[in-house]
Amino acid sequence: MSTATVSRALSSPERVSDGTRARVSEAVRVTGYTLNQTARSLRQRSARTILVALPDIRNPFFSSILDAIEREVTARGYGMLVANLYFGHQATRLQDYLLSNRADGLLLLDGSLNADDLRVITSAPYSVPLVVACEDIPNSGFHTVVTDNVQAAERATRHLIELGHRRIGHIFGPEQNVVARDRLAGFNRAMNREGLPIAPEWVFRGSFEMDSGFAASARYMTLADRPTAVFAANDESAIGFLSGLRRHGILCPRDISVIGFDDLGVAPHYSPPLSTMRQPRETLGKMAAEALIDLIEGRQGNGTPLRIVLQSELIARESTGRPAELASA
Repeated sequence: MSTATVSRALSSPERVSDGTRARVSEAVRVTGYTLNQTARSLRQRSARTILVALPDIRNPFFSSILDAIEREVTARGYGMLVANLYFGHQATRLQDYLLSNRADGLLLLDGSLNADDLRVITSAPYSVPLVVACEDIPNSGFHTVVTDNVQAAERATRHLIELGHRRIGHIFGPEQNVVARDRLAGFNRAMNREGLPIAPEWVFRGSFEMDSGFAASARYMTLADRPTAVFAANDESAIGFLSGLRRHGILCPRDISVIGFDDLGVAPHYSPPLSTMRQPRETLGKMAAEALIDLIEGRQGNGTPLRIVLQSELIARESTGRPAELASA
């Protein structure tokens, strides 16, 4: 059997007969041969690698997304690099990776980057394939895979309203973050549709971190008129908020109901188990990776930007209940 036939069987198995493919597979098994992806990439002028860029690798929200991405890219014969953008210089760092041929495409999990900076690498002469996931970049025209943040936040707030709460607060994420703004918009929409007041002092500004929720609990305790329920923009801030309140003797759901967003692994195991909006993070990671590799391989449609919006699921647990005045009635 010629080396050319063996090469075809390994790189393009559909081009050889079933018998030839079986003989080559047996030879590979016996000899323990593995394909040299580095040499193959050099020949094809392709890295067979994607770059995944995220805003903060410390955030546990991204763990299952990264796991799903890695599983998909591995199944498609690619490798994965991860860039943590937490320390800044985002656009420059991404250009260094992508324009030096260390990666064939970019999967961006950070919506804070400037669209014009990204167009430098996605337009000719570079034309780097890009998929934005998790955090949208509005009006950018990039291929996008996200969840329904506005609608899901509205459903979370409506859950509290349906339990009988009328005085509802919100723990806001970082103001510059598109996800935080979308979830605030969903909260406002649900409150406005029911004609409920949104007291400015009940909107606690901060970040997506536990410390932010803990700080919100201190501000909550200073209020003369307190909300009976709070929708937190993510699970970490919800848990920090509950932890802070417990130190002041405020118990959930006896004294206050709290719902988060994301359904992190700790959410069902916290005390009380946290009600939340479950994002389909594994599906999001898989679909975003599929979309990027399809772009790299020229399989993606007619040039129309792909936009996939996945639906989050309401998970009602013990941290939400009827307000005290109704529960005792």
